[in-house]
Amino acid sequence: MRIGVIADTHLSYRAQKLPDALIAGLQGVDLIIHAGDWVSEHVIELVEQIAPCESVAGNNDGDDIVERFGKKKLLTFGNFRIGLIHGDGLRKTTEERAREAFEAERPDMVIFGHSHIPYLQNVQGTIMFNPGSPTDKRRQPRYSYGILQLGEQWKAEHFFFDSKQ
Repeated sequence: MRIGVIADTHLSYRAQKLPDALIAGLQGVDLIIHAGDWVSEHVIELVEQIAPCESVAGNNDGDDIVERFGKKKLLTFGNFRIGLIHGDGLRKTTEERAREAFEAERPDMVIFGHSHIPYLQNVQGTIMFNPGSPTDKRRQPRYSYGILQLGEQWKAEHFFFDSKQ
């Protein structure tokens, strides 16, 4: 299974399309996982034109998106369990908050967003994966998203691009 991983799109209702590099990079994925901060429900339709989507709401999402997706999920793909959360909150780092949100469940991987910083580390036996942002890089040098491949084993990888057009 090939899964596109995005977060922090922060696009308004005026957004007509996703970045070309993101659309091209997500072609052929079976599913897209979005770790919150859509900002506009309209953007969900843009993503679902590429593939079905699993998501959570972020701190910049309205009640409509919170009601649709919730704030925290545990996804299962075969024997592989993925925690999904945005990662916002007080104190600690975004990664620490995301990891601690799933301490009881102990998933194989936690996908999170919020910081807009691409991150991929094994932390105490849990893979922590933040795809960064494909549309709002903030202080990062490039826009980014992730691809997760699940089979006998997993492989997670970041992809970077320079233009959000």
